Amino acid sequence: MGNPHVLAIPYPAQGHVIPLMELAQCLVKHGFRVTFVNTEFNHKRVMNALSEKNNIGDQIHLVSIPDGIELSEDRNDLGKLSEAIFQVMPGKLEELIENINGSDNDKITCIISDESMGWALEVAEKMGIKGAVFWPAAAALLALIFRIPKLINDGIVDNDGTPTKNQIINLSTTMPAMSTENFVWACIGDFTAQKIVFELMKKTIEVAERANWLICNSTFELEPAAFTLFPKFLPIGPLLSSNNLRKSAGNFWPEDSTCLKWLDKQPANSVIYVAFGSFTVFDQSQFQELALGLELTNRPFLWVVRPDLTDKTNDAYPEGFKDRVATRGRMVGWAPQQRVLNHPSIACFLSHCGWNSTMEGVSNGIPFLCWPYFADQFLNQTYICDVWMVGLSFNRDQSGIITKEEIKEKVDQLLGNKKFKTRSLELKEKAIDSVKEGGCSPKNLNNFFEWMKA
Repeated sequence: MGNPHVLAIPYPAQGHVIPLMELAQCLVKHGFRVTFVNTEFNHKRVMNALSEKNNIGDQIHLVSIPDGIELSEDRNDLGKLSEAIFQVMPGKLEELIENINGSDNDKITCIISDESMGWALEVAEKMGIKGAVFWPAAAALLALIFRIPKLINDGIVDNDGTPTKNQIINLSTTMPAMSTENFVWACIGDFTAQKIVFELMKKTIEVAERANWLICNSTFELEPAAFTLFPKFLPIGPLLSSNNLRKSAGNFWPEDSTCLKWLDKQPANSVIYVAFGSFTVFDQSQFQELALGLELTNRPFLWVVRPDLTDKTNDAYPEGFKDRVATRGRMVGWAPQQRVLNHPSIACFLSHCGWNSTMEGVSNGIPFLCWPYFADQFLNQTYICDVWMVGLSFNRDQSGIITKEEIKEKVDQLLGNKKFKTRSLELKEKAIDSVKEGGCSPKNLNNFFEWMKA
């Protein structure tokens, strides 16, 4: 019999693909073979972004199946995407497994499914294959999702997920407070999309509750209340390539590593790193206000500007901006973020507060400026600002804009108070301790690996 063969399937979004790829690389290190299943659309992006130097090895086989969305359709419409996935991908996944299992004796022995793709566990059950759930975000968010039936019974939300009123709730006295208007499903697209996502979450809970393993890309030290409330959630994170001296893989855009040489030339603890993940989109007025705010700080900055970061197709920068900041500003399309955040020149992280970015910043002792866009990012901001107290949030003006003056003021406030850096370094030690040999996360991972090998 050959090595155990795991099939890993993430939800088709950047913030889900990268951490599951990190787990896949851990599996390979422990003697597993991995078939990693992306959608056809994302598979092409991942392959295009991979370089020869960033090889994932021959033990991870990257494959694809269709997601049911036409190329011309908007994949940022998460309601439409989730509905199409549910209709098309289960059958395609079953076909893929049958082809793999019928080709040689190296059969799939376990399926690790993103919690948002819980239907993959139903495929596993049908085909007599072990199944486990992987949760790439905060355990507190998963706790909220698992509490959906109680939220409905208590009248906090209607059957379609709509909050009955705006209020602050606590799942337990020691967990972060949550605003009903910022519940994850209420921050995704229009009302139709929210209802679709909410229904799929309810279905996914039923499948996940039957799973033998529910592993989370988090750590007990950072979220003790959530893991205490739901002992079935097992922390195995933070899953970071930097913990294993690897390059990150699974990016949708090629990394521009030239920015690292630029960082080498900057003073220690001087650079504002600005990155908003893969989904955030700005209208032109807010984009320009951000640019002017960075200019106004009069500090060096590294800004990740995706090709689709603004809703304007041509040059959206303020007139003359690039010339004025040429000596202290650097813009790139996509950055090797973990290596950037580990660089001694970085002073703070102006972030959308996606969970991967949050874990990467925390693990490097970097203070945050929080600019959440949608979904779970508002909850992560609460952790950063109110629980861990390693960052500040922005206030919007009457027009809903975060002004250049507000940006400068918060940068000055964050970097002018040494307590933020001190707390950030203390939090870093907790994150590092959790992944050291003998820590909670490695113990859970090793137990998980032994279960899959049995």
